[in-house]
Amino acid sequence: MPRHDHMTAAQKPEHDPLRPEALRRRYERIRGQRGAWEALWQDCYDYSLPARRPGGLSGGLSGGLGGGGNASRVNERLFDATAADAAEQLAATLLAQLTPPWSRWFAFRPGRDVPQENHGAMAGELDRAAELLQAQFDRSNLAVELHQAMLDLVVAGTACLACEEAPLGEASAFRFSAVPLNDLALDESGSGRLDIVFRRQELTLEQLGQRYPVLEQQAWFTTRRQREPDARLGLLDCLLPAPAPQYGYLFATVLEDGALNEDASLLGAGRFEQPPFIAFRWLKAPGEVYGRSPVMKALPDIKTANKVVELVLKNASIAVTGIWQADDDGVLNPANVKLVPGAIIPKAVGSSGLTPLAAPGRFDISQIVLDDLRARIRHALLADRLGQIDAPRMTATEVMERAAEMARQLGATFGRLQSELLTPLVLRSVAILQRRGEIPRFALDGREVALVQQSPLARLQAQGDVQGVLTWLQQLQALGPAALQVVDSVAVARWLGRTPGPPRNCSRCCSNWPVPSRRQARCNERDNDRSDPG
Repeated sequence: MPRHDHMTAAQKPEHDPLRPEALRRRYERIRGQRGAWEALWQDCYDYSLPARRPGGLSGGLSGGLGGGGNASRVNERLFDATAADAAEQLAATLLAQLTPPWSRWFAFRPGRDVPQENHGAMAGELDRAAELLQAQFDRSNLAVELHQAMLDLVVAGTACLACEEAPLGEASAFRFSAVPLNDLALDESGSGRLDIVFRRQELTLEQLGQRYPVLEQQAWFTTRRQREPDARLGLLDCLLPAPAPQYGYLFATVLEDGALNEDASLLGAGRFEQPPFIAFRWLKAPGEVYGRSPVMKALPDIKTANKVVELVLKNASIAVTGIWQADDDGVLNPANVKLVPGAIIPKAVGSSGLTPLAAPGRFDISQIVLDDLRARIRHALLADRLGQIDAPRMTATEVMERAAEMARQLGATFGRLQSELLTPLVLRSVAILQRRGEIPRFALDGREVALVQQSPLARLQAQGDVQGVLTWLQQLQALGPAALQVVDSVAVARWLGRTPGPPRNCSRCCSNWPVPSRRQARCNERDNDRSDPG
């Protein structure tokens, strides 16, 4: 449970957005808006990730994979695993390219409003803060839960990661959890972000008493727990942006039972500087709140491939066992016929006996159709472009082209995930560590301190700029020493050190850069004049 200051309903003004009744009405309205997506989500999970299918969604594949049954029944009707394999590969690729475990995928740099002479002093402190934050990430369950959230992102197009502060004494200061899509009701605020989040949970009365000790002082709770010890109650965690001129986010936890008075149903309320729920999308269409996924784009091919494999297997069973016909001669009884080696089947004189029936159709073309469908599925889920390298050796040009192709394919998605996932995740984590006093307080707003992405995908995108500068230097070198006079080598080296890739300890601080003396500069000018061909 996220930490916040408790506030009773009686302490709230009449028109406060955190009043339990207002929150319940808003939740029902937002929950009703997602009804149009549930059947589509059910199809996507049934065909590409049945083990994580949200069983509480309405609709389902009543005519496809068994309706609202459990995952085992769905697997019995699932015949092609191309989509499931490609979806898992894409989720793993996203995790490795955006937030690789045990590797620093971000950095802190002095902001644009910090004077140049103060950069050297700030750089060391910011680098230590980034190392401490990365160490907390490594000791937490971020990689496990974020991979599950990436699976939801690839399949349903929308995912949510909860980032909560762990109790003191645990190995990490963070506790992450991938929130199932079935428990969520999301909406956009005026900023266009998915920062209006409602999460519904069901807890037993015993679990509620342990999590919220204030309930032990209420008569209705103790009476009901004695009468129905195994009863479960619905719980709503509500996150809303604070109205202007306030800042941050408002958070409240209320019981879903509307029969209780507001003081009894409000379990906690408070304010967060950064949101504890981080909702993000793969692709957003104009006018829509929830995202669209690559599985949605390939869903027609996925369904067709599954049906083709089912028909191929049925045709194979007919080819193995065959279809037989017999004359009604009064001697042959089909109920007593057993097609086993050495069997003797009686027939009347002049009767043709048991004869095979030729199949009316041929499935020789099915493999061609199936290969084309599987290729389109893998192409839509980027498995053919982001997969393993097949060639035993690749030249440097091939490596650069492959990296550029990956950056082009994931560029738009990376931009959205950087805005909706990576930056809020770092901001929330920094706020927790600053609250605990483990790192110094600074504003991560780009003015005082800037956040720099150093993930493998960000480095691939930065390689184009680096390659352009190096090509420019080679062209100047070909023109002769006079052309190189326009190059500030110290500034170029400093710029290359700021690009994602080199660790900060590989270069000296700005204040320690060697500055040539005036006499040395005049000597260099005379040497350059002598070597100038003009």
